[in-house]
Amino acid sequence: MKTARRRAREFAIQGIYEWELNPDRPASLIEKHLRENEYFAKADEALFREILYGVLKDVGALSKQIGHYYERAEDEVSPVERAVLLMAALELTQHPETPYPVIINEAIEITKTFGGTDGHKFVNGVLDKLAAEVRADEVASQKARRQN
Repeated sequence: MKTARRRAREFAIQGIYEWELNPDRPASLIEKHLRENEYFAKADEALFREILYGVLKDVGALSKQIGHYYERAEDEVSPVERAVLLMAALELTQHPETPYPVIINEAIEITKTFGGTDGHKFVNGVLDKLAAEVRADEVASQKARRQN
């Protein structure tokens, strides 16, 4: 059973992906299209909107943040992986109330659902490095707890 927050993230990924393929399409039309899905009513609408509109508003800055950690050429990153990375980067940088392991785990699971065979490994590697940068205290605290 999927949580409302997982559904919100999945719909946001679909919206970001749609925007990547059609960058001239307004976010409001993308949202309208996604709302036609019968399962949209089960999603956390507020989180969906925060992610979709937040990513599209800050795509340049978010792309720059995650791009530092690519171990391949940017044009080799699939649109699905990129959409997931943008979503997770937004949450890591702008949603401190959500623990970073939750954000990374959600990104990995969504990549397993929508992405290529080993895309989740790439996403995990990028997000681990980004979390260590933008949530250094939380990452250090988590590592210390695991060692005790």
